[in-house]
This record gives sequence, C-alpha cells and structure tokens, in this order.
Amino acid sequence: MSEHGELPTYAQALVKRANTRGIVETIQVRPARREPTVEVEVWDLESAVDHARSAARAVTLFQFEHLAVISSLLGRPVDFARTRRNLCIRGFNLEVGRGSVIEVGDAQLGLTGRCHPCARMEEAFGTGGFAAMLGHGGWTARIVQTGTIRCGDAVQLRLSD
Repeated sequence: MSEHGELPTYAQALVKRANTRGIVETIQVRPARREPTVEVEVWDLESAVDHARSAARAVTLFQFEHLAVISSLLGRPVDFARTRRNLCIRGFNLEVGRGSVIEVGDAQLGLTGRCHPCARMEEAFGTGGFAAMLGHGGWTARIVQTGTIRCGDAVQLRLSD
C-alpha cells in the first residue's frame, strides 16, 4: 500500500486477475443517531441519511466473512445488525479496495478508511465486543456517485487503467 492507502501499480495488476466481485448481502440504515438499525431491501443514496456522519463516513461497509471471526472471538453467534454498519458484503475482500472506488449496484463508493469499533460494541455484543471487532469493523466510504443499492447487487472494484 502507498502512504495514502492506495494499491501500488504492481498490486493493481494482481488484483485485476483475482476475483474482485461480491454481492450485497444485507442493507441497514439508522433513522436517527443512537437508534437501532432498520433492515431495508433498497437504499437510494440520493436521499441517504444515516445520522450526522461526515462525507468521508457517509456509508459503512462490513465484510460478511468477518461475522464468523467475531463470533469465534466472542464464543457466541453474532448478528450483522448489531455491527451498526450499512452494507454487509459477501465474497469481496474490502481490504483490496482500500483507497479505491468500488461499484455497488449503480452507485460508486470511495473507501476512505477502516471503521474502527466504538464503545457501543460492548453494548451491542456484551463484554469483549469492542476487542472482537478490532480489525474486523469494516470500512467507511464517501459517496462518489449516487445511485440505488439493492440486496443481491454486485460489488466490484473499479481500478484505474
């Protein structure tokens, strides 16, 4: 990774050869700050409001495969809704998209950084929730191009040529 978090040119070529497609497993939004999330089938980013996040944190993404890791660390099943993230993505390594733009449905999101856990994870998962989420909290993203995201939509990396 470069100092700005982007993949170096040689790594971009390797990623282009890999399977860089996934799907949107689940979508959830919060109607207001500190409110429980609400699961939706369709999310229009034109009117996206998920409490007062900054533009760099407009959308949060979570890698489905990390649920098993968090569950293992806590010693009990974990429900995605408790992560408080917007998009649960299956089959796509979000780390690959670091500093890049990904296409999700007909929207484009620029991954801006890791979504580190907060103290709310102790409330959500109980004792150890914060520690279990460290390194597995997902990513934050800015909206590059608005659009509609649906459960089952493709997720893919948009690499520069």
